[in-house]
Amino acid sequence: MLRLAVATQEETYERMGEPLADRGIEVVPVQPSERTVDITDAPFPDVDVGFVFPPRIMEGGVADALLSVPWVNDREAVLRSRNKADVLARLSAADVPVPKTVMASNPVGEGELTEVYRRFDEPVVVKPNSTTRGTGIAKAHDLDSFLGVVDYLDLVHDYRATADRSFLIQEFLPDARDVRAMVVDGEVVGAVERRLPEESVADGQWKHNVHRGAAAEGISLDGELRELAEQTAAVLDIDYLGVDLLVTDERAVVNETNARPTIDAATKYEDGFWDTLAGLVRATAEPS
Repeated sequence: MLRLAVATQEETYERMGEPLADRGIEVVPVQPSERTVDITDAPFPDVDVGFVFPPRIMEGGVADALLSVPWVNDREAVLRSRNKADVLARLSAADVPVPKTVMASNPVGEGELTEVYRRFDEPVVVKPNSTTRGTGIAKAHDLDSFLGVVDYLDLVHDYRATADRSFLIQEFLPDARDVRAMVVDGEVVGAVERRLPEESVADGQWKHNVHRGAAAEGISLDGELRELAEQTAAVLDIDYLGVDLLVTDERAVVNETNARPTIDAATKYEDGFWDTLAGLVRATAEPS
């Protein structure tokens, strides 16, 4: 059997074991972080291919060197997707619709930020460039609130060890549906719509992240949205990708991407998902 190293021992690892074993692929756990690693006497098992590059880039680099295998989504793919501004810039240059966005790289003067704010209709969204799960994202309804959010980012970015000192100012799309499409090997293989409970919306909550209480319901993706998600994966050249779409009555835009998406329950995917994923793993291990 082909041996597949999986660096995340959570839902994805638990869900992929049996379906891939049925297709001749053994899923092998690999823990690159929250442990000690003997660099001169590798503690990792023998494997043929990895899925996907570990979440911690420094520890992942060590695991990559010691395992010496190709990855479904290598280091470059993960870093490309994690950089929200990079993603939006690449997509915009390829005429893929994205939200109106300005990147700011600290330090930036208040006058310049005020000028940027005035280009947008209120409210605006402010988000750190490289965080996940909605961490640090805020909505500002007026200039004072906006500058206050930026003040907090200034404090964080003042710490010299902070690697990423950039953030995004972005248009807010009220009443937009939040759709996550899963693209594997260039094809959409499933999609969910993330919805907040009515009581959360009534309380003013607006982020549709699942870990903040939103429910992800499987949906069938229509032709236009399907094409948009597949085009995004092609532009970014990432084989296994979650594509986050904001969909209103007037338009659909690509908001973010995730090159380390969790594998969801089987009911969230189309028929043939596991065959497609197994085919990608084999193609990565044995490139033509």
